[in-house]
Amino acid sequence: MAQLFFFYFACIIVLTSILVVALKNPVYSALSLLIMFFHVAGLYVMLHAEFVAAVQIIVYAGAILVLYLFVVMLLNLHREDRYHGQLPVGALLGVTLLTEAVLLLAQRKDTGAPPAPDLTTAVEGNTEAIGDLLYSTYVFPFEVASLILLVAMIGAIILAKRDLLTRRAP
Repeated sequence: MAQLFFFYFACIIVLTSILVVALKNPVYSALSLLIMFFHVAGLYVMLHAEFVAAVQIIVYAGAILVLYLFVVMLLNLHREDRYHGQLPVGALLGVTLLTEAVLLLAQRKDTGAPPAPDLTTAVEGNTEAIGDLLYSTYVFPFEVASLILLVAMIGAIILAKRDLLTRRAP
């Protein structure tokens, strides 16, 4: 049953990822991206990583997608040619990746059932493990990422304000 759910999530993720790139309307692309984010969160739930699934929905589906939509609305994209001659290179890379995936699946050896987990050791939860790593080992990269996001937000506000000021001037 778990394999059936995995293939459902995987097929929907691949389909919506293709739609994100292929759809001409950027708003429809963003909605396809939203569907993909929710299905990736479903995969995380299947892996018993509930915290990562919640972060996936809150951060990516909530914050990042809203940021994408604001950028789309701010830039007012109405281009017909979105690919700029990159379709042959993308098709070549897609065929290469598909060939590699098929070759890997053909060479896969079935090793049987995975070994049973050792239940004698204390199991730390996902949230505690992520918190320990995030606020001890990875404090500096975490703060740098927050600073980069702050600078990007200030830059977007400045660009939006400048565009509004130039529209109002006669």
